[in-house]
Amino acid sequence: MQQKYNLGFFPTPLHKLENLSKKYNDYTLYIKRDDQTGLATGGNKTRKLEYLIQEALNQGCDTIITAGAQQSNHCRQTAAACAHIGLTCHLLLGGEAPSSYDGNLLLSSILGANIHFTGNNRKGEDVNNLVSQLEKEGKKCYVIPYGGSNIIGALGFVNAVKELQNQLTNYQTSIDYIFFASSSGGMQAGLTLGKELYDLNTTLIPISIDKEETGGKTLEKHVFTIIKEGRKVLNLERTWFEKDIYLNREYDKDGYGVITKNEQRAINELAQKEGILLDPVYTGRAFYGMLDFLDKKKLPKNSNILFWHTGGIPAIFSTPKTPSVK
Repeated sequence: MQQKYNLGFFPTPLHKLENLSKKYNDYTLYIKRDDQTGLATGGNKTRKLEYLIQEALNQGCDTIITAGAQQSNHCRQTAAACAHIGLTCHLLLGGEAPSSYDGNLLLSSILGANIHFTGNNRKGEDVNNLVSQLEKEGKKCYVIPYGGSNIIGALGFVNAVKELQNQLTNYQTSIDYIFFASSSGGMQAGLTLGKELYDLNTTLIPISIDKEETGGKTLEKHVFTIIKEGRKVLNLERTWFEKDIYLNREYDKDGYGVITKNEQRAINELAQKEGILLDPVYTGRAFYGMLDFLDKKKLPKNSNILFWHTGGIPAIFSTPKTPSVK
């Protein structure tokens, strides 16, 4: 597999949710702690950045550009990676400049990122203008796509499947279902490819976080595009079709970054039962989706279920966006 730059602490912990397994006693619940990757409070994007940053270094780039929302975990971890390596970081963040910074935005600033506020554009729509400007200044730029989600970034989660498989072997157990937040597609594509490459027998249940399209594509189409490319890169025999891409969209109707009583319930449940913190945008929504499956007994009894915690804790310390009508 492609070379990577070591940025995180791996393997991340895998352990049983003892108290929630007692509450939902038809199931055994586990958690994979990518909130513990170690890069400026951690998060799953560190896995992608190990491959993306190495590619930038291979190309001799001195400047990294990426985009996201103001509370973007990806942007915060990108800023941290650049600080560690000595690269210049530029972040294109949606919305207008707030009067004060908090959460991930505050951390990105502390980490030394150059921050550009881009109004309605939070997925890198303005990146070409910034690249042109910086190149005129003699910079060599590497653009990391929204969420770090292309085949290079997805390799981080192909590798994560191997890591998980080794842990399950050591614990002499298996996982029937994996719940996780899916927003930009790289994690979902990487897990899908990794399942095939390493023959991991489990069912993925990605919970949609953002109902908006990226670059004119639905998330399903974007995941499919990465998988098609990954199939060639990894020399996989299996052929996927767009209809094979599953994404649970039952919980995204309120929109990206809108905090409802569902996310609040999930955050409180895991915090008060297990002492583990979720974030309000990604893991809060995905964990609620899993709880809803458990409450409604949508999965077979005696299933082993894993929640993949993708991080994002700094967003707890930001001003929440709540729905106007609820």
